Amino acid sequence: MTQPLLESRDLTVRFGGHVAVDAVSCAFAAGELTAIVGPNGAGKTTYFNLISGQIAASAGQVLLRGEDITRQSVARRCAGGLGRAFQLTNLFPDLTTLENVRLVIQARRAKGFNLLSMAASDNDLRDAALAVLERVRMTALRDTRVSELSHGNQRKLEVAMLIALDPAVYMFDEPTAGMSADEAPVVLDLIAGLKAERDRTILLVEHKMDVIRTLADRIIVLHNGALAADGPPGEVMAMEVVQEAYMGKDLALV
Repeated sequence: MTQPLLESRDLTVRFGGHVAVDAVSCAFAAGELTAIVGPNGAGKTTYFNLISGQIAASAGQVLLRGEDITRQSVARRCAGGLGRAFQLTNLFPDLTTLENVRLVIQARRAKGFNLLSMAASDNDLRDAALAVLERVRMTALRDTRVSELSHGNQRKLEVAMLIALDPAVYMFDEPTAGMSADEAPVVLDLIAGLKAERDRTILLVEHKMDVIRTLADRIIVLHNGALAADGPPGEVMAMEVVQEAYMGKDLALV
């Protein structure tokens, strides 16, 4: 059996007497896009936080390529290939979109911490950053300060920075939230393109069932912090207990 790229084993976190994530065990393979769904308060974002290192686990393990990373920092997990959009990446509001992406590429290439002075003279970094901006259709905004971007474009820039990081595992937490009808398809197309490369693991927290049906190879359902269902989208969506208790009865119409 092929070793999963990412895995959680009995992953648990307690806040006082409340168990927010309750012994969740899941293995995620390279080339697979898994949608994580459930009602508000089900533990989806907390599970993401445990995997990416924003909060410490009370029990259980997180493994990346078979290595136990449960006690590693966010930065070390990131360096190891774990990337999370919208919470891992930080935008620099006084810099341009191009400068933001260029800094990520330079940091990934480990060229040191005097980033701005070095990047300014490095045409290779600039070209690589422009290529990423072209993928997210933001080339025309390359010289615009981040503080002047719309909310939707700031979120697209965060996706661009995650792509520039080039992780083995992509984690998207409601990637189209707050975007207009014109902006959202760009991000969804990007995620579909990453999935088509078939060498990365993609985790997606999403409420929009049409997005899940289009992109997901697999759905896991969390409820009260525990794993309630896990399987192919058709099977999971067809489960009556999922439709009625976890996702809403209107899912049956999707």
